Amino acid sequence: MKALLKMTWIEFKLQLREPVGVFFTLAFPLMLLFIFGSIYGNEPNDFLGGFGSIDLSVPGYIGMIIGTIGMVALPISLANYREQGILRRFRATPLPSGTVLWSQVIVNVIMTALGALLLVAAGSGAYNLRLPEASLAVVGATILGALSFLSLGFVLAGLLPTPRSAQAVGMALFYPMLFLSGAAMPRQFMPESVQTVAEFLPLTHVVKLLEDLWLQGVWNLTSLAVVVGMLLVCLFVSRRTFRWE
Repeated sequence: MKALLKMTWIEFKLQLREPVGVFFTLAFPLMLLFIFGSIYGNEPNDFLGGFGSIDLSVPGYIGMIIGTIGMVALPISLANYREQGILRRFRATPLPSGTVLWSQVIVNVIMTALGALLLVAAGSGAYNLRLPEASLAVVGATILGALSFLSLGFVLAGLLPTPRSAQAVGMALFYPMLFLSGAAMPRQFMPESVQTVAEFLPLTHVVKLLEDLWLQGVWNLTSLAVVVGMLLVCLFVSRRTFRWE
């Protein structure tokens, strides 16, 4: 346990020293919040089911953080560690391999929580954000979504040999999801045909899971099944594809 805490603290400090990762995890969602908040405000709108634009956007922005960390930040970080031989050196030490990998998971879940807390604080202070109907369930769904996408990140990190390829493939997969899933803007603004396509994207179900808990206090069982299924499948695949060198 002591080794895990030490590794987690070291990885956390390294994360905070990476300006690009900190920007897209903590600052970029806040920028979107204030940009679209200044344009649309947060007045209840019949077109949005009686909710305000910010009320609908914040769960999506949390999904954006989850997707960014899982599909971009984690694969690049691990691919960089492998290319530089850091993973190989870790494996040669008495440190258990699980400690190295779990420290990555814990740090990225913490970064997700920090990003979510900043969004809630900014939305509440500036736009009277509607607080979650089921706060504890939202916390659980956020952690579940983060773990699901982190497991996908381990799959990508195992399959992609270099940081450049991890960045290229991660972004190629993530950005279509970002704009179609409701993470960047509410799905209600999209044509029905686009919303139909978005149902096949895993990030859509993370966003829907968070939205339904946040706004109505109910679990979306279909989205829950998709997120849990993705977690289990990616864990199974990552155990067979992850490489230390």
